[in-house]
Amino acid sequence: MTEYRAHFDAVVSFVNGGGLTAEGFRLDVPSAAVGEGELAELFVRHLGLALVSAVELRDVRIVAEPHRGSRGMETVASDDRSATRIVDLSHPIRAGLVTYPGLPEPVITPHLTREASRERYAPGTEFAMDVITMIGNTGTYLDSPFHRYADGGDLASLDLATLVGLRAEVLHLTDAAERGIPASVFYDRDLAGAAVLLHTGWDTRFGTPEYATGAPYLTEAGAEHLARAGVTLVGIDSLNIDDTENDGSRPAHSILLAHGIHVVEHLTRLGELPARGARFTAPPPAVEGFGTFPVRAFAEI
Repeated sequence: MTEYRAHFDAVVSFVNGGGLTAEGFRLDVPSAAVGEGELAELFVRHLGLALVSAVELRDVRIVAEPHRGSRGMETVASDDRSATRIVDLSHPIRAGLVTYPGLPEPVITPHLTREASRERYAPGTEFAMDVITMIGNTGTYLDSPFHRYADGGDLASLDLATLVGLRAEVLHLTDAAERGIPASVFYDRDLAGAAVLLHTGWDTRFGTPEYATGAPYLTEAGAEHLARAGVTLVGIDSLNIDDTENDGSRPAHSILLAHGIHVVEHLTRLGELPARGARFTAPPPAVEGFGTFPVRAFAEI
């Protein structure tokens, strides 16, 4: 379904004096046919303004764009399972896949071929059994606290309730002007208990040399804000939740994992999700003494 956003300038006056001017404002709208009166009301509700006397809109353009999560345009989740759509958010794993430059690539070798199995089983019955050798940081994977901290919880210790059916708060940031995602982008969201998914669009470079440099990341202040907000999980469709081109520090990993907040990196297709209203799932296998492992992450819309 096509979604629409309004681009406009606005001048707001208040009944008790004073005013507010907005230039180049963008706002989610329900359809291309939204009227200026309805648009003005959505604008006031989105900003949470009180005692508004009048709103004057100028240079209004309605553009086909995915919604970004404007308040007053919340998506209501349906209880009708027949109306649910599943979006796969994981990159497929294959032999030779380069996830993160410098890390080993997966190697897949046969343990038992179909041809060899025919000697062991009844006629017409055959099996294939293969061995995969790979680092845990392969494809779309989850970081547990043990990845960063020796005394942190490993994959086997994670509570499934914190990995399955989480309320997804999706931040669509493909037009962000800076690489670092600041705390301020989260101020209008209720994030407690949510899976916060950062859609940067960097996944279109996955598997290419361009994926490795200039990637978007979560700033230290952004990680601190999410920890204070009580989020359950943070995911990103980029090379790393941290800036890998700094002095080697990893503040986002350190802050989030210290608070028991799961980190999922190398997501994909986040652009197919609404800003609100989806459910996110990404459990890894319960491997003891292991800190990271691929997940089959998906969202239910």
